[in-house]
Amino acid sequence: MAFLRLLVLVVFACLCQAALTAAQVLQKLQAELKPKLSVGASISFNDADANRWSWYAAPDPAVIVNVKSEIDVQLTVAFCSTFGIPFLAQNGGTGWSTTFKMNNNGVIINMAGLNQVTFNAEKTQATIGGGVSINSTIQAADAAGALVLTGNCNCVGTLGAYLGGGYGNLMGLKGMGVDQIISARLVTADGKIQTVTASDPDLFWAIRGAGPNMGIVTSAVVKSTPASAADRSAWTGALIFSPDKLEQIVQAIGNLHLKPEMNIFMYFISSGAPANTPVVLLTPYLYKGDAAAGKVAFASLYAIGPIQDATAVVPYTEWNTGADGFCTRGGRKPSFSAGFQTMEPSAWRQIWDKYVVFQKKPGAENSVVLLEAYSLDKARSIPSSSTSFPHRGVNFNAVAIPWYYDASYDTEAINFGKAARDLWRSNDGLTKDAVYINFANGDDELSVVYGDSLSRLRTIKKQVDPKDRFNQWFNIPV
Repeated sequence: MAFLRLLVLVVFACLCQAALTAAQVLQKLQAELKPKLSVGASISFNDADANRWSWYAAPDPAVIVNVKSEIDVQLTVAFCSTFGIPFLAQNGGTGWSTTFKMNNNGVIINMAGLNQVTFNAEKTQATIGGGVSINSTIQAADAAGALVLTGNCNCVGTLGAYLGGGYGNLMGLKGMGVDQIISARLVTADGKIQTVTASDPDLFWAIRGAGPNMGIVTSAVVKSTPASAADRSAWTGALIFSPDKLEQIVQAIGNLHLKPEMNIFMYFISSGAPANTPVVLLTPYLYKGDAAAGKVAFASLYAIGPIQDATAVVPYTEWNTGADGFCTRGGRKPSFSAGFQTMEPSAWRQIWDKYVVFQKKPGAENSVVLLEAYSLDKARSIPSSSTSFPHRGVNFNAVAIPWYYDASYDTEAINFGKAARDLWRSNDGLTKDAVYINFANGDDELSVVYGDSLSRLRTIKKQVDPKDRFNQWFNIPV
């Protein structure tokens, strides 16, 4: 480790010369940075869109550095910081924020090569690399005979979801993703690496809710639970309803008491080719449940009368597979989200009507509206002041995602998304607007994203990143 630190300092010193233009720096990247990177690391040019979930407002870098080690991240950050080149760490490439401003001369640090997941002997802790996807985390945990809280979309980066808050199937039992982090390895803007724990209360607080503003997390130690095969099962799947049942469904979800082992998703979604008729799809989830228990737990929804029931007992590795179509890369997907307290049937009917109009456009059949609802008692039993995540008091999160390929639809897509968001917020039951950062569009005020944590985050940001190098993800300017 002493040698590696010396190497970083030597490289950093060699790069610290008279200011260069962006074009000169990018040329030097291949000449001076690449030889210092790990075996297997590489530098590629202008192919960021190939791996993006959404092309809408996607980052437009000049260079992608595909790292293979923590030191590669450290070297790349040092290089970019030296020459004032914008940079962004990317894992799943699923972030849809419009805040990326790389001006075709920035660097994406592709974290996918940091893809290791390991467990301690007791299986009470997992160490997850900064390039590990949710699917890979689940597969590794299942092979180890353990459970780890993750998000519900397999293609998203595990730690990226954690750092913004981290909702997931097991949160009724375990709390949020931010509550699982025991320690994190962080590359800061000065090119240093540190292990952040509760012994550094300000920075540990800040990264758990606003992590990308403070540095790049190359790995984290998180809580894990030993689990038998029976413990690694759940009852879930699709319940499909005709649209005329929407008001009843919304009311039932609003009245549903979610126990710790339960959650429920609602989608406005296409029924599939060739007709692509829009339907209302629910995904109930009951940990360690079966069909009989599921029908009891979600009796109010079954009473409405689904036209199709595709629920079943599935293993841990298949909990998220129903949403795998959502991971399809490419297309334009400007997305608009809001948090709210109550389910208002009339607002949802208006959103449905607007959704149907847009979804019928040629090439827009995969557009979707998503609602997520979880048992929150466990998350709220943890002091809100323990992490910078600000919205533990929010009951529901929803997002409208117009999905299309023709850029001429942009104005209509934005109008639809904003209209849906406005309808949620007009009935949100909150004292002030709130949005989950991992769902936010990018046009939201920082106070809506960071809530009451914003002031303290500004203070910590000034200490950790005084030159505001980490400025791509809902930036907290110094």
